[in-house]
Amino acid sequence: MKCRQPGCSGTIADGYCDVCGMAPAALPPPKSSIPDPVSMSSRGATSGLGSAPLGSSRSTGSRPTRRLGGVKTRLGAGLTSVPPIPVADPRQSLMDPPVVAENKRFCAVCNAEVGRGRNGSPGRTKGFCAKCRTPFNFDPVLTPGMLLGGQYEVVGALAHGGMGWIYLARDRNVNDRWVVLKGLLNAGDPDATRAAIGEKQYLAEVEHPLIVEIYNFVTTADGASYIVMEYVGGVSLNQLLKDRMRANGGQFSGIPVDQAIAYIVEILPAFSYLHSLGLLYCDFKPANVIQVGDSIKLIDLGGVRRIDDDVSPIYGTVGFQAPEVAADGPSVASDLYTVARTLAMLIFEFRGYQDVYVDSLPPADDVPVLAQHDSLYRWLMKGTAPRPQDRFQSAEEMREQLLGVLREVIAVTGATGRAVSTSVASAAFSIPAAAAAELTWRDLPELLPDPTDPSAGFLQSVTAVDPADRLRALSSAPQRSIGVLLAIADAALENGDAATATEAANEVLKNDPWEWRGVWMQGLVALAARQPGPAIQAFNAVYGQLPGELAPKLALALACELGGEAAVAERLYSLCSTADANYVAPALFGLARLAARQGNRDGALDALQRIPVTSRAFNDARRQRAEILVAALDPQRALEDLSQAEAELAQANLDPRQRNRMHIQILESALAHLDQHAGGRFQAVHLGGVAVTGPSLRAELEKSYRLAARYEDDRAERIRLIDKANEIRPRTLV
Repeated sequence: MKCRQPGCSGTIADGYCDVCGMAPAALPPPKSSIPDPVSMSSRGATSGLGSAPLGSSRSTGSRPTRRLGGVKTRLGAGLTSVPPIPVADPRQSLMDPPVVAENKRFCAVCNAEVGRGRNGSPGRTKGFCAKCRTPFNFDPVLTPGMLLGGQYEVVGALAHGGMGWIYLARDRNVNDRWVVLKGLLNAGDPDATRAAIGEKQYLAEVEHPLIVEIYNFVTTADGASYIVMEYVGGVSLNQLLKDRMRANGGQFSGIPVDQAIAYIVEILPAFSYLHSLGLLYCDFKPANVIQVGDSIKLIDLGGVRRIDDDVSPIYGTVGFQAPEVAADGPSVASDLYTVARTLAMLIFEFRGYQDVYVDSLPPADDVPVLAQHDSLYRWLMKGTAPRPQDRFQSAEEMREQLLGVLREVIAVTGATGRAVSTSVASAAFSIPAAAAAELTWRDLPELLPDPTDPSAGFLQSVTAVDPADRLRALSSAPQRSIGVLLAIADAALENGDAATATEAANEVLKNDPWEWRGVWMQGLVALAARQPGPAIQAFNAVYGQLPGELAPKLALALACELGGEAAVAERLYSLCSTADANYVAPALFGLARLAARQGNRDGALDALQRIPVTSRAFNDARRQRAEILVAALDPQRALEDLSQAEAELAQANLDPRQRNRMHIQILESALAHLDQHAGGRFQAVHLGGVAVTGPSLRAELEKSYRLAARYEDDRAERIRLIDKANEIRPRTLV
């Protein structure tokens, strides 16, 4: 069975795709929110364009969180590669000695500093909190050689985390395999005890290839409980960052953007799986992802809780936790917030992430990697939006958009050595028109139908080609669902009825303030009316909603082109031309138009030259190159330009009438050049086999005019063309 995920060529094996790792069910088009407009430094920035209101800016309500099934995937998603991490001897990871640094000692109840040294004397590892009198103990309880449950022999301490010590042990009953024992921070802490008991309940349900496996639970004679889990012998993403910093002389060195995105793309299916079980991870951060070999695993499930749990303590980390969690509790949206914050931590030095920017991102102008990759910044902005209803609403939606961002990053940086991606199917849009030299709203990608729409069956029955007939058929819809309203807007716009199209789009947004497709239709209405300002605002909003999709970028580029924002349009067209083969032709035509308007003839010719022979737009590109060469001759090499124009025509598969018309223009230009430079000496140049001499050009023009007359239906025009042929023919003595 072939995978049905957009752009994937894999097959389903054991319930998952062997390439992208996703489950076989097709996903509906994403429906989520729009973050505020973002900025991008350098020429072509999108800041200042304005954005149409959407989501929370249109509504004070909330929206439900979708919870879908879990999946597995392949590191890099088949788009890029990540260096593997060799499996190390677990004993090399032991703490020697096992000591918790004083600056990491805090009371488990009130979070006050404890165990700190004074006057040059080291702090105590055992004692009572001076603020709330809760006992603390930072000494390992288990020592090497101890046997738990008659089965697990302690080897040493691996680390100390928020919920206590983590130990390395051998399972004497199962071939001495390595296991990890995780205990409580403080056996006397009631919250920690409840969390441990809850963790046991949750972990009994968890079984996923991307999540650390739980083997057993054991209790010591003094009543302390320990979880026995799989040992993942790799390196955490946090340690990778530390290693890169050490290698860089103590200066921050972020993980390459494509690799960092690959880690997040890989781990998101684990969140999808947990959410499908009604569980929240709560405390995601770089330290909780381990890479081993060419795969990764999510570890440390100590903060996991049920979505409907309003009683258990909430575990999280300042700088990663969503701002609403303290008051409203965690949710799917807050879980995904931690994912976006983690990606930010991997790719740039996030100064102030726990204070100044504790619930926001720094401006893109201050972070070079974000200024370079605007789509990535918008993805981060959406993932960390202040209001949970304005964020991604499912791990699948978040992953789908991040895959699109990854493709763009690879296209921009050349991380894989590929200049242009292959065609990528979208779950939301059709492909754009390939042969549109002059792009209009009709040539932009169309919205794909939503199979989950209540009227999906009815909409499939509406097959009329004429837009007026479609409007009449749609008026009998059993209900005015979102899909029906969008179909009405599309048919009305095609029928020239902008008022009805606008009314339907507004009704979409009234029913669902987060429905970006309503704003998309508003943008099309504005384009059709040649109103670039509103179109820019609409498509800029949709771009923020779908940062991994190219359709909004192409639409925004067109609106910016019409609105005089040439630098922005150029940057967006350039991105579209490299990220997806489906977008190469319309984007390069856009670049050619921009260059031609700026008087940059060579730039326009270069853009058209890059349209490949495999494109349906190849003929149009060659014809347009010929037209530019004829219209903007280089005075220093006019005949060479005309010869090149003839060569362009020879490559284009044009109809005979069109070819002959262009041939006449080239011959006339060449003859005019000869007349202007009478007596000049020219290098041997031929125009499609015709020597560049007065008699030869006149003879060829006579033949071409007579051929044009045979193609012409209008009698008066035929006579004019024959007169032109008689007038231009070479003079003879007969």
